[in-house]
Amino acid sequence: MSTTPSWPAGYRINPRAAGPDAETVAAFRDMPVAAIGDSMSRNVGTLGLRQYHRRLETVLCGPAVTVRVRPGDNLMIHKALMMVEPGDVLVIDGGGDVSQALVGGLMRTTCVAKQLGGLVIDGAVRDLCEWAEDGMPIFAKGHTHRGPSKDGPGEVNVPVSCAGLVVLPGDLIVGDADGVIAVPAAEAASVLARTRAHLLKEAKIRETNRTGTADPERFDAVLREKGLPI
Repeated sequence: MSTTPSWPAGYRINPRAAGPDAETVAAFRDMPVAAIGDSMSRNVGTLGLRQYHRRLETVLCGPAVTVRVRPGDNLMIHKALMMVEPGDVLVIDGGGDVSQALVGGLMRTTCVAKQLGGLVIDGAVRDLCEWAEDGMPIFAKGHTHRGPSKDGPGEVNVPVSCAGLVVLPGDLIVGDADGVIAVPAAEAASVLARTRAHLLKEAKIRETNRTGTADPERFDAVLREKGLPI
């Protein structure tokens, strides 16, 4: 006899997925999102989100707990907050709707108490002055005073699409002033190594730019390949 639970259409609650180890997560906290993106082909990351925490230097970094909700409804976000562990990042697919806020100041209090690593929301927020305070990084598509419903449906810990970014439960989420990116949990170690190598390469380029000793062939060779007579 099958023990697989039968979920009503539009509802599912899966267990929290283990993300990368704590040492890897801590190492990514020092990696700029732009450099991570460069090491992952420059074609991944969220589009159209903005930070609602005040400090530009704030870094969001932690394993993803994903939530998919009906636009304007936050029932399953409340359920996800019962399941998170300290340092987790809540990634919410709200369908890009900004007509009703999915989280507000009362939920921020819960996030702080749960020691959440932050939130990434393809949807709207409210109570901006509270979210601007230190202690809870948050990226969202927009904001409105209009509050959410709590009727469902929704799903927790399923693959989601958040502002153009595909996120699986347990993926490592990193966000800074430049944007938000997801690193597949199974690839975290290799992406970390590539990102470190990329930063070393950039450091060398930065020094030649500073000293005026950059090799003109870096770009002239590319232009000649395109047929330019230089």
